[in-house]
Amino acid sequence: MISRTVTVPADGRELVGDLAVPAPARAAVLFAHGSGSSRHSPRNRQVATGLRTAGLGTLLIDLLTEAEERQDLVTAELRFDIPLLGRRLMAAIDWLGAEPATRNLPLVLFGASTGAAAALVAAAGRPDRVLTVVSRGGRPDLAGDALDAVRAPVLLIVGGRDHEVLRLNQDAARRLHAPHALHVVPGATHLFEEPGALEEVTDAARRWCDERLSAAAR
Repeated sequence: MISRTVTVPADGRELVGDLAVPAPARAAVLFAHGSGSSRHSPRNRQVATGLRTAGLGTLLIDLLTEAEERQDLVTAELRFDIPLLGRRLMAAIDWLGAEPATRNLPLVLFGASTGAAAALVAAAGRPDRVLTVVSRGGRPDLAGDALDAVRAPVLLIVGGRDHEVLRLNQDAARRLHAPHALHVVPGATHLFEEPGALEEVTDAARRWCDERLSAAAR
């Protein structure tokens, strides 16, 4: 297992991330965190741990610097700057493409909340690099015109009791031209805090990635 803290250059900034790659690895999963969150998000870290047991490497990265995080706590503006977050996610995709441990691995984007919109923007911007996109409680509607341009298959995972976000995901799904599926976790709210909810998220993401990897190998 390769496990280390890394820095990724983007927009003249240095973004900090935690890279963990089991040996052998079948793919790499790049996590894009949601509004007000970071690479230390316990929910994404739990999902990442589950995916690594299935042979998938993970990169959990902060798309904002510490100074920008402090600014965002006051203004709450940068967390909704989807073009900015998408560009930085593309920089992380490029970094993974040059990193020896991941450069030959298929790439999965895993976005939560506003990070899901950034993941879709990045998938549209790097169509030849992204195998698939997974959204957990995401806001794909914020991706705008990128929804129409995404070519990679998309899995949308939403809590059954997260009614407004579920509606937004259903609307966004109708705009996707790429293969896609909507997985509703019964009884779960936005943060999937209910017993067993995150485990179902992890299982659904793992199965989806397995299917996409199998399809790509045929």
